[in-house]
Amino acid sequence: MNTSQKVIVESIREKISGRRSFVRQMGMASAGLGAFLATVETADAQVTDVDILQFALNLEYLEAEFYTVARTGKTIDQMGVGITGSGTTGATTGGKQVTFIEGSTLAKSADEIGADERAHVTLLRTALSGAGVMPVAKPAINLNALGAGFGSQEEFILLARAFEDVGVSAYGAAAPLISSKAYLGVAARILAAEAEHTGNLRLHATLYNVKTTALDPVDILPPPSGTRFMSLDAQGLSAVRTPGQVLYIVYGGQPGAKTGAFFPGGMNGNLNTADATPAKP
Repeated sequence: MNTSQKVIVESIREKISGRRSFVRQMGMASAGLGAFLATVETADAQVTDVDILQFALNLEYLEAEFYTVARTGKTIDQMGVGITGSGTTGATTGGKQVTFIEGSTLAKSADEIGADERAHVTLLRTALSGAGVMPVAKPAINLNALGAGFGSQEEFILLARAFEDVGVSAYGAAAPLISSKAYLGVAARILAAEAEHTGNLRLHATLYNVKTTALDPVDILPPPSGTRFMSLDAQGLSAVRTPGQVLYIVYGGQPGAKTGAFFPGGMNGNLNTADATPAKP
């Protein structure tokens, strides 16, 4: 277990251990106290650090599968990455190896990003397991949800740009929900990695003249379809999307959906329902 994994493990352990210790010390002295603590647990459970980790893991499964299949024709489990856990383990379908100009900056970038995304899957899975929490399994993933992404290098860039911009916004919105400063530090480093990825792919979209379409009202398109190389607004800030707003996109724009598009059987974990409307500026 590396340093980053240990930080997350200790963070979750402290939170769980502290709560259990408090309950034991109080001895559940009265039914009233028990009811009060149950209410606190229920409210706190609405969005916990573990929920955020599990939600992020679902997204990392999707990104890791996309890059791995596009570059190698193999799925991440065929590459030795763990995919089992709580919830339903599903197959990955719809993708195929993309023909790249080998040795190009795009091919090399895709390899690096793919390795990063597989590492993120392993990081989150190891951290959760080490803290005594079962990581969610990789759910069913349909890489052909948009009918594009694997027919050419340009299609690859189109889908990769979308995944990375959504990933940056998801981690950005998760920050205020994270109670552990230790985990927040690690999440910030993953966010920085995703931001480097999206900057790389937005530049490639421009160089390869890839036309893109807005995912929702907060999406900032790169040239040639947009005007900004960076996915930043007039204040120099990236877009943020709540889990529900992210799911609105990856489920195919279906209000309140629990399944759809890239996740035909839905996500595993507590954060699994799309918002009724997309993110707005």
